[in-house]
Amino acid sequence: MVRFSAFMVLAFLCLWATAIEAEEHPKYKDPKQPLHVRIKDLMSRMTLEEKIGQMTMIERNVTSPEVIKKYHIGNILIAGGTAPAPQASAEQWMDMTDEFQKWALSDRLRIPVIVGIDAIHGHNNAYNSTIFPHNVGLGATRDPQLIKKIGAATALEVRATGIPYAFAPCIAVCRDPRWGRCYESYSEDPKIVQTMTEIIPGLQGDIPTNYPMNFPYINNDRIKVAGCAKHFVGDGGTINGIDENNTIIDWNGLKNIHMPAYHDSVRKGVATIMVSYSSWNGKKMHSNYDLITGYLKNKLKFKGIVSSDSEAIDRITSPPHANYTYSVQASIQAGIDMVIVPYKFLEFIDDLTLLVKKNVIPMSRIDDAVKRILRVKFMLGHFENPMADRALASQLGSQEHRELAREAVRKSLVLLKNGKNGDETFLPLPKKAQKILVAGTHANDIGNQCGGWTVEWNGQSGDITVGTTILTAVKNTVDTSTEVIYSENPNREFLDSNDFSYAIVVVGELPYSESVGDSKDLKIAEPGYSTITNVCESVKCVVIVISGRPVIIEPYLEKMDALVAAWLPGTEGQGVADVLYGDYGFTGKLARTWMRTVDQLPMNVGDANYDPLFPFGHGLTTTPREQIAAQ
Repeated sequence: MVRFSAFMVLAFLCLWATAIEAEEHPKYKDPKQPLHVRIKDLMSRMTLEEKIGQMTMIERNVTSPEVIKKYHIGNILIAGGTAPAPQASAEQWMDMTDEFQKWALSDRLRIPVIVGIDAIHGHNNAYNSTIFPHNVGLGATRDPQLIKKIGAATALEVRATGIPYAFAPCIAVCRDPRWGRCYESYSEDPKIVQTMTEIIPGLQGDIPTNYPMNFPYINNDRIKVAGCAKHFVGDGGTINGIDENNTIIDWNGLKNIHMPAYHDSVRKGVATIMVSYSSWNGKKMHSNYDLITGYLKNKLKFKGIVSSDSEAIDRITSPPHANYTYSVQASIQAGIDMVIVPYKFLEFIDDLTLLVKKNVIPMSRIDDAVKRILRVKFMLGHFENPMADRALASQLGSQEHRELAREAVRKSLVLLKNGKNGDETFLPLPKKAQKILVAGTHANDIGNQCGGWTVEWNGQSGDITVGTTILTAVKNTVDTSTEVIYSENPNREFLDSNDFSYAIVVVGELPYSESVGDSKDLKIAEPGYSTITNVCESVKCVVIVISGRPVIIEPYLEKMDALVAAWLPGTEGQGVADVLYGDYGFTGKLARTWMRTVDQLPMNVGDANYDPLFPFGHGLTTTPREQIAAQ
């Protein structure tokens, strides 16, 4: 009897020791365990409150140790223009993100947070980062491998600030340039947009052979980030190009125009997909169960995170936030997993908790959402390496990345006109001349050159970041004997009193983003047209248009000797001079139709009454000087 009791005690002690061991070394913390085992183990330990915290993304300005610990917040948004300090260094960014992780790791289950940021043309919120051309320009390159390299460079720069998640790429198919987000779209042609999803393996890494089909993939070597295909679906087809409005199109149209790039994104392992503010045939996308769960999750078998846009569930009702409990219910039941509620997160958490406790929203829906979020966190290697890698700081704005951006600028330029009235070609320009004029509001303004989503949400004119303006690039390129005169808006008296060999006029749109950029007239900023008129009627001129879309230019076209669409080229203006002066040839082709008047819109290639100023695919070419010399 005594032996039996001792045996029982021993067995009990063994079981107790095993339990302690399991508690101290849970399976979810073991990187050797299969992914599904880690997810299941962690979820079995989580309370409802901890699960809802994982579904919540809040803005970094309202984040605190108390908030993260009390509400178990799983995700943090860094919105446009909310850097840790003006002109913050890579180290300052990493200090901030590491602090967030320390707060999260002090919570009971030590689940790291995902920090996400818009990095849509490079790491555009960070000062001194490499700003690549916006997507409207990249579409003109027709070069998916270049776009993949840009994705890899962007991932490195984002990681250089301690951030593992980029809200990119935008794979909208912009069908009307009046839309204020048209520059975020690669093309009006879904086929081009499909090819540009090659940015996803650039951001996330190449999927290994024999990897599960349509399963998210992130190389966890800490130089890649989780990507985000957006905005699902049809955001580029709204009526009159009005942002966040209604896309009226039948199912076949939606499937053939706006959906194809999502098939490619899922196939390439995109980690997250963000839902659009817009509606489809009157139904808000954030409440569309058939498309989010029925099509994306069930038909395409997408296993990553479906994210809301910022404060987007509020806008399910009109006016926004009119019935917030309904908005929470409708969006979660539609299939949204991670909800961006930057400021009013307490209301979201309270409403969702109550809806689950009342069995309005089933626990299975919460578990589906949390499983997807944890899957991405495990794939990022976040549980093993939640802190920033300080060795990457030098990648922010590196010379290698700037050279890549310069190449992208060269390849994105579209030569629309070269030679006046059948005369001989005007470009490339001679480097050696007595005196040349550079004019226009955009010639010496890095902010105008970069456009929206640069340092600030809407962008900003002026010296907002480090880069090379087109004026500086011209001075770098011309012969030392050539005198370069800059005058932003020269009058006729100034022009007549100088003997200029030729003029370069750089004009365009001022920075904007989203609905701020919606335009009914598509005109360039004043005094752009008068600068074109004054200069080009007095001096032989090339006009360079800096814009996020085709703009009205036909009434002034005959005055110009050459016309170049430079889109929003970013920080590396030297790429413009490279081609302007013949070190490289013009190769870009329009990925958008260039209309004559706004009355023609929407007008896309293949339409019955297609009468553009410059058709889709247009783009004159030039031969580099070295090649001419060799011939």
